[in-house]
Amino acid sequence: MNFELSDEIKSLKRGIREFIDNEVDPHAMLIEESNEIPASIMEKSKKMGLFALSVPEAYGGLGLSMVGKCAVLEELGRTHNGYTTVIGGHTGIGGVGIVEMGNEAQKRKYLPDMATGERIGAFALTEPSAGSHATNLKTTAVRKGDKYILNGSKHYITNAPIADIFTVMAVTDPTKGAKGITSFIVEKDFPGFQIGKIEKKMGLHGSQSSEVFFDDCEVPVENVLGEEGQGYVNALKILANGRAGMAARNLGSCDKLLEMSLDFAHMRIQFGKPIFEQQIIQHYLAEMALDTEALRAMTYRVAWMVDQQMNVIKEAAMVKLLGSETYNRVADKAVQIHGGIGYISEYPIERFYRDARITRIYEGTSEIQKNIIAAQMHRNYK
Repeated sequence: MNFELSDEIKSLKRGIREFIDNEVDPHAMLIEESNEIPASIMEKSKKMGLFALSVPEAYGGLGLSMVGKCAVLEELGRTHNGYTTVIGGHTGIGGVGIVEMGNEAQKRKYLPDMATGERIGAFALTEPSAGSHATNLKTTAVRKGDKYILNGSKHYITNAPIADIFTVMAVTDPTKGAKGITSFIVEKDFPGFQIGKIEKKMGLHGSQSSEVFFDDCEVPVENVLGEEGQGYVNALKILANGRAGMAARNLGSCDKLLEMSLDFAHMRIQFGKPIFEQQIIQHYLAEMALDTEALRAMTYRVAWMVDQQMNVIKEAAMVKLLGSETYNRVADKAVQIHGGIGYISEYPIERFYRDARITRIYEGTSEIQKNIIAAQMHRNYK
């Protein structure tokens, strides 16, 4: 396994580091208060190609390998997580379904505009009765002539208020269980499609989430993604593909938290000396560094496996679990090292701490990842 990055990726990482330091971080409090990403940041992100990470070059994208994509997402994880989630949701589960399972006509229709960020992608699976129990969908799709008619709703859909293209899972044959689910590409302007209210969340401000509703929503037959009845399998593939990317974003956040904590430990004077000289603080920092490096190793190993087109169902669940739990542990220790200032919303530690919590829930809870890992172990048991 060779994780050495190309000169092109190294250059891109340097540009992103400069961009987030000079353009994104100074607007972090504005993002928190407004729950929106400033238009200027969005436009510069588009020009830098950050919305094109997953799109092949043939359709106007950067055509990055998963290792290269993780290198970029790691860099983005160092800044405001709401901003990072807008890009991660688009380049991850919001777009990889079309990249991986779309036919040529679908790719040519949607991917060029997604690469430029002119059209934003979202992934619509979760429903009030179908979260961890992903096969318990109530949204239905009935074929009538050259269209499918969708009825139902989804909630907690990342990017929904700003998205133009949705990968939607709906039941086409309720008698077949998981094999009766089909995936569709739904445009926001299709008749019968409506965006609900924007959710008020504990964290990830700037990354807007909302309900979406289908009221006799008309979707052309040519917008079936993959084959009818393969929607659940498609959803699993899309989620597995995105898990290394999420781990990379978590890794970047851990790196940033560790750097800030190390700086603070050397700067903060208590009892006449820097708190770094206290053994417990050294132990906290050592544990944070150990967790972070373990996450780095597994993130890039899984990314490499994806690039080799290996089966990564178990490993993707592992890295998603490790990334989520590591980020939460590192964020918790960062708050403890910073003390009172780590609990004040004017400083970034508190924001990272709130943002970390959702990683153990969305795109598959930590408990579901353990179920997947155990199921794969059982399947391979001899």
